[in-house]
Amino acid sequence: MGNRVTVLSTKYHWKKVKTSEGEVGWIQDWNFQQQNKITSLSDATIVIDAGHGGSDSGALSRTNKNEKTYTLIYAKKLAERLRKAGAMVYMTRDDDSFVSLNSRPQLAENLHADAFISIHFDSAPENNMGSGYTTYYYHKKTSLRLAQDINSKLKYLKLENRGVEFGDFLVIRENTVPAVLLEMGYINSDRDFERITSTSYQDSVADDIKQGLDTYFNQN
Repeated sequence: MGNRVTVLSTKYHWKKVKTSEGEVGWIQDWNFQQQNKITSLSDATIVIDAGHGGSDSGALSRTNKNEKTYTLIYAKKLAERLRKAGAMVYMTRDDDSFVSLNSRPQLAENLHADAFISIHFDSAPENNMGSGYTTYYYHKKTSLRLAQDINSKLKYLKLENRGVEFGDFLVIRENTVPAVLLEMGYINSDRDFERITSTSYQDSVADDIKQGLDTYFNQN
């Protein structure tokens, strides 16, 4: 069992702490374990990140529809479900505005969030080359189980589940809280785009992510 400390401040992946003996120093946050873990979605603080926005349109469909439009639709649907479940939900954007990459994980850190969910859509080098959805994590110790719990609930969607993968994306790499990035289909695949724009698929994705978060917090 580790020593108990008081957290004085947080910066990037480091926490400034004070021991019971009065010693002050910095520790990497993946060596830090919260004393009181959240065990229910209704007690959780969650940041939802709708990818891209404003001048950053993201990937394009074959008919030149913007990824940023659909990430926001999905983020809002997920936020609605999580709020109904009692969670405290914050969004990196709730309209078509530009948000810098670095400020997205910083919001989660500032809020001491319990989970960070970033929503995106994939794109292949050529139209109709790729298909399916993928769940990405960066920090194995803090985020792999979150990725697995969410991905396990997405398995009934009518697209190929490409599984859980390591992904070197800034919004999850620079995150100090459990964080995943979801690529929920290939926007330049006609088959996937038909699903992406479908209300039933959108609702299923939001429902499944919510169930995955339920499982994640219940197992803490």
